[in-house]
Amino acid sequence: MDFPTFRDFVIRFTGQSRMIARKYFRTRLDVLSKEDMSPVTIADREIEELFRNEVLRKFPGHGVFGEEFGEIKGTSPYYWVIDPIDGTKSFIHGAPLFCTLIALMKDDEPVFGAIHNPILDDLVLGDGTSAYHNGTKVSLRPCTSLSEATLLTTDPLGPEKYREPKGFDNLAKACKLYRTWGDAYGYFLVATGFADIMIDPKMSKWDIMALIPVIKGAGGTITDYYGGDPVKGDSIVVSNPAIHNDILNYLKS
Repeated sequence: MDFPTFRDFVIRFTGQSRMIARKYFRTRLDVLSKEDMSPVTIADREIEELFRNEVLRKFPGHGVFGEEFGEIKGTSPYYWVIDPIDGTKSFIHGAPLFCTLIALMKDDEPVFGAIHNPILDDLVLGDGTSAYHNGTKVSLRPCTSLSEATLLTTDPLGPEKYREPKGFDNLAKACKLYRTWGDAYGYFLVATGFADIMIDPKMSKWDIMALIPVIKGAGGTITDYYGGDPVKGDSIVVSNPAIHNDILNYLKS
């Protein structure tokens, strides 16, 4: 696997996608609703369309799977997964805590991931063994007790909508701080040592895959809501390994 080539490709692409996001950020946009009632804008679509074109140009055998335009199958065991704007609700409300998520898959396993915030120009890259923020190696901060932990989530009503809320509510009370600096930027904050736990009780493939190599590369543990393989799951729990089982015990209660 030619990771320097993949890394350089992602760095170059996020330089391009950043300009698209910034062009539309805090402007009056037409916001459409998809079948699941989630919002989508021209920025989502332009970024994903550019990505598909760039992948097919640079890696002709690779496939692409994206949130907005579905799948292009390739002939290689490698394919790419993109969420062009993870946090569209933040984007359309002028809040800068949204990101582009990019994953490189090999035989349906994520081997390289990127979290990019185009407004703050934060880029975290991970390959499962290491992670880098704008070129500097990063890792989770030490945290050995929930009473020391900062817990993040995207939607405070998410546990009630998708899971049994009692366990999550008790977990939030056990933590030192509970905030909603969520969507992909919450995972950036955990990977770079500014928060300790990030939980989303309901996610899609394009939300999940980029996070796995980044979080593992930064020394974190990533599972689904019940401790299972995140690749096969539809939810995410991320934390320092020292407190992960404690978190899962709360969520299962």
